[in-house]
Amino acid sequence: MTTPKPALAAVLAQLAQLLTDDTPAPLPEPRPMPERVLLTVEEAAERLQIGRTVAWRLVSTGELQSVQIGRLRRVPAAAVAEYAAQLIAQQARRTSA
Repeated sequence: MTTPKPALAAVLAQLAQLLTDDTPAPLPEPRPMPERVLLTVEEAAERLQIGRTVAWRLVSTGELQSVQIGRLRRVPAAAVAEYAAQLIAQQARRTSA
């Protein structure tokens, strides 16, 4: 199947117009990053706004739940939220007593 010459000329003219147009092509929307399930101990410390040595102590005493994957130690993101909720509950009990 062949394209008639006038139609081909129109397509080429349209292509030339697009190539000389100075407006940049719109960028695609960036994909949102999925929420991470496991955090390093340092990342967990950042979320809790505590030092990493304090976070490591909480992990070693079991106050902050963690898992080991090979030689790596990771803190579930849910464990960070649970630990923060425990702290809030403890403070509420102290102030109401």
